[in-house]
Order: sequence, then C-alpha cells, then structure tokens
Amino acid sequence: MTEQEYENGEELLKTKQKEREIRKGQKKQSFLKSLVRFFTGIGIIAGVYYFSTLPGWYLNSDAFIKCKPDVIKIVNNKITKTQKIQSVMKEVEVPTIPIFLAPLDSLKEKLLELPPIEEVYVRRYAFPARVQLIVREATPTITISPDPNVKPIAAYTKNGRFISGPDYLPLPEEYKTILVLSYGNKGDDYSKWDLKRLQEIEKMTQYVETLSKENVEYIDLRNPKDIYIKVETALIRLGHIDDGLYDRIKRIPSILPQVKQVKGKVKYIDLSWEKVNYLKME
Repeated sequence: MTEQEYENGEELLKTKQKEREIRKGQKKQSFLKSLVRFFTGIGIIAGVYYFSTLPGWYLNSDAFIKCKPDVIKIVNNKITKTQKIQSVMKEVEVPTIPIFLAPLDSLKEKLLELPPIEEVYVRRYAFPARVQLIVREATPTITISPDPNVKPIAAYTKNGRFISGPDYLPLPEEYKTILVLSYGNKGDDYSKWDLKRLQEIEKMTQYVETLSKENVEYIDLRNPKDIYIKVETALIRLGHIDDGLYDRIKRIPSILPQVKQVKGKVKYIDLSWEKVNYLKME
C-alpha cells in the first residue's frame, strides 16, 4: 500500500466516523423534540381540561330556582311580571355543560308560551356564568272591563293574544288602549274573540275618532245587539253591528255640535235608527 493510499483511507475513515456521530446527534435531537412535543401536548390537554372545569363556565344547579339578579337578568318585560317569568324558569333544568355550549331552547320555548311575549333573546356570559333574557312583548291594543269605573280585567294584543290575570294586569300607563265594556256573556264571550273581531273594534274606534275629532273613552258591548260608544262630548248609541253601522257613524259630525248647544243634560245620542237622530235627555 502506498503512502497516498494510506492517507486516503485514513481520511475516509474519519469522514465515516463524523457521519455516524452526526446521525447519532440527529436521532438524539429528534427523540428530544418528540419528547417535548409529547409532554407539551399532555400539558395543553390538561390545561384545557382544567380551564373547562372552572366553575366560572357553569351555572349553579339552582340558578333557575333562585333566579338571583346577578345570575339571571330579565330586561324589557313591561307587561309580564318578573315573578311570572321566574316561576316558568323553575320548570326548566339547568344545563350541566359550559354556558356557551348550553342549549337554552327549552327555556325560550317555555317563555314564548306566555301570552304577551313575542320573542326572547338570550345572552350568555362567563366568569361568573350568567344569563341575560331580553324580552320582546306584543303591544296591547284593547282592554276589557265590566264597567267604565272598574279597572280592566283582561286585554288583547295587536296580534290577537288574550291576556288576563294579575301576572299581567294592570297594564303600564304608557299603553294607550281601547276600553271595551263587556260581561263576557249573552253569547259574546270576550275571551274567545278572534282577530277579525278585534280589528273591527279598532276600525270602528278610529272611524268615530276621525269623524268626531274626539277621543273614544270606551265602547259598550255589554249588550252586543245594542252597542254604545262614548266620546268626550256624549255617549252615542249605535245599535247593532250591521251593514249600515258606518253610515250611522257618518252622522256624528252633523249632530255633535248641536249637543254642545243643548241646555240640560243629554243622556245619549241615539243613532240606532236609520236616517233619524234622537237626543235622549236625562
């Protein structure tokens, strides 16, 4: 073997040794990286699990029973008493999963069964877990009473929902409604009025107010076959509802000024006769 061949063989051996050392180092680094990734993954999983089990994500099991204001906040309910909403909530089970994943559809469906409520919007918060219920109610348009001096005992909303009972009445003063007098008997149960009947009452009221230029104080339907309507100046007898009703109402502008000039107290204006007006004096 020549000296040149020896030197070349020695260099080749050193090169091979370096390559083996590099491969060992790479394997060691790869193992350490895998180990770090493994423990990092375990740490992340453990952290997520721990974070997800924190009490700030969950409602207490008695949240819907106690209904504490700082946990269950109910807003925008003007007709439906808060106590009524809370009593309904007691019938719903509290979700056992984090608040942002909790299905609250059953709670919403229960609240929508209450006559005045049209929609419920649910907002969820965490740390601490709490719920805000934003209520949207239908607008009441008609109230019912047996006598003009008695507070209304029932009401109807614009969409035809019937409301009665102390959970909803009396209505807040901000609502301006048509007062209808009715006993709910004589074949005219006011609790069973349909939307068409309600719209007819509204139409009649608006027509009378437009022609008389006075506010309607109440409509007397205690005898459905002989109705009266009270404006600021006088009580007006319209008789029964038929095809000639609105023709009789059209006579109001011509007779109302005369009533204001009459000496003595007028009991009512009688428009129940076709083409004939009467003043009934007391």
